[in-house]
Amino acid sequence: MTIRSKTRNWVAALHALRASTVLVASAIAFTAPIQAQSAPDDGSVLPFPPTPMASKIAPRLQDSTMAWPQEPQRLPKGAPNILIVLLDDVGFGVAETFGGEVHTPTLARLAAEGISYNQFNTTSICSPTRASLLTGRNHTRVGSGTIAERAVAFDGFTGIIPKTAATAAEVLKNYGYHTSAFGKWHNTPATETTAIGPKDRWPNGYGFEYFYGFLGGETSQYEPRLTENYDAVEPPHDPKYHLTSDMVDKALKWLDDYRAYDPGKPFFMYWAPGGVHGPHHIFQEWADKYKGKFGNGWDAYRERVYKRQLEMGVIPPGTKLTERDPTMPSWDSVPKEQRPFQERLMELFAGFVEHTDTEVGRLVDGLEVRGLRNNTLIFYIFGDNGSSAEGQQGSISELLAQNNIENTVEQQIAALDRIGGLKVLGSPRTDNMYHAGWAWAGGTPFKGTKLLGSYFGGTRNPMVVSWPGHIKHDGKMRQQFQHVIDIAPTIYDILDIRNPKVVNGYEQMPMDGTSFAGTFSDAAAKTQKTMQFFDNNGSRGLYLDGWFAGTMGPFIPWDTPGSVKRVAEWDSATDPWELYDLRSDFSQANDLAKQDPQKLEEMKKRFLAVADENKDFPIGAGNWLRLHPEDRVKTAYDEWTFGPNSRRMPEFSGPGVGRQSTHVTIDAVFGENANGVLYAVGGAGGGLTVYMEGGHLVYEYNMMIIENYQARTEKIPAGKHEIVIDTKIVKPAGPAEVVITVDGAEAARTTVKRTVPAAFTATESFDIGVDLGSTVSLSYEDKRPFAFDGKIEQLKVTQK
Repeated sequence: MTIRSKTRNWVAALHALRASTVLVASAIAFTAPIQAQSAPDDGSVLPFPPTPMASKIAPRLQDSTMAWPQEPQRLPKGAPNILIVLLDDVGFGVAETFGGEVHTPTLARLAAEGISYNQFNTTSICSPTRASLLTGRNHTRVGSGTIAERAVAFDGFTGIIPKTAATAAEVLKNYGYHTSAFGKWHNTPATETTAIGPKDRWPNGYGFEYFYGFLGGETSQYEPRLTENYDAVEPPHDPKYHLTSDMVDKALKWLDDYRAYDPGKPFFMYWAPGGVHGPHHIFQEWADKYKGKFGNGWDAYRERVYKRQLEMGVIPPGTKLTERDPTMPSWDSVPKEQRPFQERLMELFAGFVEHTDTEVGRLVDGLEVRGLRNNTLIFYIFGDNGSSAEGQQGSISELLAQNNIENTVEQQIAALDRIGGLKVLGSPRTDNMYHAGWAWAGGTPFKGTKLLGSYFGGTRNPMVVSWPGHIKHDGKMRQQFQHVIDIAPTIYDILDIRNPKVVNGYEQMPMDGTSFAGTFSDAAAKTQKTMQFFDNNGSRGLYLDGWFAGTMGPFIPWDTPGSVKRVAEWDSATDPWELYDLRSDFSQANDLAKQDPQKLEEMKKRFLAVADENKDFPIGAGNWLRLHPEDRVKTAYDEWTFGPNSRRMPEFSGPGVGRQSTHVTIDAVFGENANGVLYAVGGAGGGLTVYMEGGHLVYEYNMMIIENYQARTEKIPAGKHEIVIDTKIVKPAGPAEVVITVDGAEAARTTVKRTVPAAFTATESFDIGVDLGSTVSLSYEDKRPFAFDGKIEQLKVTQK
């Protein structure tokens, strides 16, 4: 066969292939619209089918008429804008609006215009509450039985919201709403927050057209690890910067864009600040407003607030003030020399709460100025769970508790004195959290704190709903038992939207929540909710027709290190349960377990059935990592090769430097008197950094502020060098033997007496050539991000 004939045959084959490709493509092009057109147009399947063209089509152009289709109006006329404000880690007895002692002008203002709820409940922990709020489903049913960073391989605890549980944002977007989310997200798997994703489980993948905030569970309020849509962004180095204020500015800018580009459609905004989760970062002037106001301690605070709650009608007459748990320290037990430390921590928390609420007011004012306020329905949820006891005995580095690192208040104060004393609390130098006693007081009149699903101190939060012109303030407290899963169904009810059966091709699971829209106009409306289950770390309970049965479980939130043995020896089948008749016992003060054992057994049996249905087994799965820290969520890699510009690698996705045995090799070119960071992970609250200072290489291990370990080499001359940092850590939290070599010769070594087993921080990152965000070392705090002035050719990490 000649070359020409071969070419002819090849061309013919190519034409045939093209023809078949065109036929297949045509079939796909025609099939997809036909399938979409055949989908029902009643909202049971989303997205809606495309609206047919209104054009008249004929073979000849001059016989045709072009007309764009008129999109159907799928929302009721005057459909409201919707704003959900969700604060973080603030309990029932904090806000003055609900009888507390912290000034909350915006909550009070909205309550005076709208209506308040005193039996609104959450899941007692961050990620689960957010997943439930957005989807209208119970937390374990949507894979969110624990926070994203503590996800484990049990169906209800994966940290992944399934696409079979569409968020309210996704549904409303299909109906024509513009959607946005600001602040704390905390519903993306911890290993998927890297620059390369996958990003389908980021906020934009769950129906939000715009996102500005942070993906993890917490962040510095001064140097937050920010994300805008799909991109990492850095905050300005401005001493007046605060994340909460930045969130308001960005939200108002988004509203301006909305009004400019498409004001004919309503908006849905989810605004969830880091306030007032730890670290309690706030400017001194806000904390100073509360100087001397907490000098009598948390026991006295509870007495005052309880009395005020009764007087205000926040709690029903006859409600009892619950007693302090025997394992919770009294204020009188706090040594006098430690009280200034404990008082200042509470003053900072109070200032942070007031600042956050004031910034919410600035957002509401922004709606007013833009003419959007009157038709904006606001759900102001004052906390995603009760106040947090994770500060334990008072802390300058809150992740000490999450890492089960034992310490004393004396150690904390001594470490604080080394970095500036009381005046630096609330600043970027600390990740401070108040004593658990203040968290307990913040839940007045209830017992318990965040992380307890069995007591309302962990699950009960104030809520105010305001919708000018539609909801009339009548001065009557709404006392229906409600839960965060009821928000989405209430929105759908108001808009006459059906729960979709299919969204984006995924068949949807049933909705667990029930609408409470009927309470908007009638304070005495009969509650639609007859049952609600709770579980967090094995602390669990069931609400059923006015009764509540629950058990505390093995974990004591205010004694994390002391809970280790309890968790290890725990058997959920032998837990002692309590029984409460909430119809006459608002605060869970009168345990009826012994008086009515038959009712208790009935409730326990029902709980197991409901828990099974909601993928809550095994009970206490959230405690798995407390027993098996080596099973923490992580990537499959044990080797990484980085270039000079690798930045913002989340700690959960990166190498375990400072946490596991590692071998780090750095090939770099150094100048005379080289300066700058070679690599760093973590921040001021805890981390590891390796940096150059005047030609000397410095290894610094910041063990959650309370301990600091360093090694320093002799001066390294200018030129190309190979640096090796070899670290041996035999077991989680064990000591680390660190040996540093330069060009094959040992240059320095140190022993880190104990290491961080889980994570230095929630959102700080592993960075090459700089220390972004909060700085690990105070030695270069004023030179942040302290970029390396030489050239890093390659940095390789092998995890052993």
